Amino acid sequence: MESIEYRKILHIDMDAFYASVEQMDNPELKGKPIAVGGSKERGVVAAASYEARKFGVRSAMPSSQAYRLCKHITFVRPRFERYKEISNQVREIFNRYTDLIEPLSLDEAYLDVTENKKNIFFATQIAIEIRQAIKDEIGLTASAGVSFNKFLAKIASDINKPDGLTIITPQKAEAFIDQLDISKFIGIGKVTAQKMMQKGIFTGAHLKSKDLAFLTKHFGKSGTYYYNMVRLKDNRPVNPNRIRKTVGVENTFFDDVKTLDEAKQYLEKLTESLAKRMYKSKAKGKTLTLKVKYHDFTQITRSKTFSFYISKKFNIHDGWTQILDEHNIMTKPIRLLGLSISNLERNQIQKKYTQLKFEF
Repeated sequence: MESIEYRKILHIDMDAFYASVEQMDNPELKGKPIAVGGSKERGVVAAASYEARKFGVRSAMPSSQAYRLCKHITFVRPRFERYKEISNQVREIFNRYTDLIEPLSLDEAYLDVTENKKNIFFATQIAIEIRQAIKDEIGLTASAGVSFNKFLAKIASDINKPDGLTIITPQKAEAFIDQLDISKFIGIGKVTAQKMMQKGIFTGAHLKSKDLAFLTKHFGKSGTYYYNMVRLKDNRPVNPNRIRKTVGVENTFFDDVKTLDEAKQYLEKLTESLAKRMYKSKAKGKTLTLKVKYHDFTQITRSKTFSFYISKKFNIHDGWTQILDEHNIMTKPIRLLGLSISNLERNQIQKKYTQLKFEF
């Protein structure tokens, strides 16, 4: 009987990364609930320590809500250069084992270790060594998922957080996915999960019982993704040249912006920051999007798509000027402004992937 070939995929996810870095750098914050970003009056939580999460504080939550949930929380200003520095140290550890690394953000990445630099046969052993090196050399913890595709590896890394290691073997994958709560599936958010539960879909087994026609009828193009994932059909390779879909910047204001002239002043500053990020990412794009969040947390986005690629300050400036000419954004006080560029293009080099028999 011919053996099935599998990749060996790791998903490494740093635990409460921004907050953990702040606690590591400032021992007075260790063991205390902290939120990176905002203040008790304004802003949005970028990251919350596990001590804060016990009170229900989560990333992307308004800081004022975080304060209501946890009155003794400490707000810390984010230091993205520091997080990037630590992220690079983590990446250096990954590089000891493989060049097939696909970063998803500063704090998580996929690794293909099917063939690796140290010729270690067991993927689990590599995950153990990477987590130990991060702990010993940097002083932080990371959780890891080990499996034969990206979908399962990412789910696995979240199961035993923080400082956890979970392996999903090909032999156990089907039973695992059948019993998995639908809200734990990667790519199924709260709204979609709620819609699925209204249709009697609570677990992977329930989802698998629905045919492709049913899923596409009720969930559109995403239905095909759900159909394939629950059947473990995820052949996506780890892409070390992955391009971000969007490059953007935004700013939450301590005092609401109440005039168009004031909004334009802030947009000028965002333009400069966005142009710098475009330069660093060596990308260019065709669509500029202006994001506006109002004092009551309602939000709008307005976009302008060009026939040519943009990345420079003068193009970005022209873009949001045209958007402001076409749309009245000053309908109420503004608490946040953002600019982003999408429809990106950047040179990619595809690498070939070799699959070997997967054993743990």
